[in-house]
Amino acid sequence: MGLSSGFIFRWRPFSSTAFLCFSLLLCLSSLSVAAADKPTAYEILQSYDFPIGLLHKWVTGYKIDTSSGKFSVYLNETCSFYLVNSYEISYKSTIKGHITKDKITELQGISVKVFLFWFNIVEITRNGDNLNFSVGVASADFSVENFYECPQCGCGFDCVNLQVCLGNFSLGKEYIHELGIKVI
Repeated sequence: MGLSSGFIFRWRPFSSTAFLCFSLLLCLSSLSVAAADKPTAYEILQSYDFPIGLLHKWVTGYKIDTSSGKFSVYLNETCSFYLVNSYEISYKSTIKGHITKDKITELQGISVKVFLFWFNIVEITRNGDNLNFSVGVASADFSVENFYECPQCGCGFDCVNLQVCLGNFSLGKEYIHELGIKVI
């Protein structure tokens, strides 16, 4: 006997609109997979033998030419914090330079305050377990272990103790904002 349901299936080729939509979805899904495979700025630093703590927590993107080492790192804002209870560090919203294994040169966008004066950090070199930060005429060495974690704007590497301090004192929101501190 035959089919008695009355349903007839007919093959119709995709319409051009449906084909275009399907192709667009396929392209977008492959782009999102490719973007997910892109290493983070922190992973790029590690691949050149630098610790992730050279960048603060709010990196929004980067560009790197792996053949020349020229890079740009984009941060969500300009910020500053104290490093190892001594130097004030300031990051601009864009950091540029050239990176090779154990050396960052032509650095732009990171400054250090020494006494009353601001100096641009122009080079960072890794020598074993030490990082050498150069401002051109002078330099300072710090242990790599100081940079295993990413600093945060306002509180640097010691946000826990800063939060405890803020919890013990009643500072107005305006004063906290003036200091550039982000309260979590």
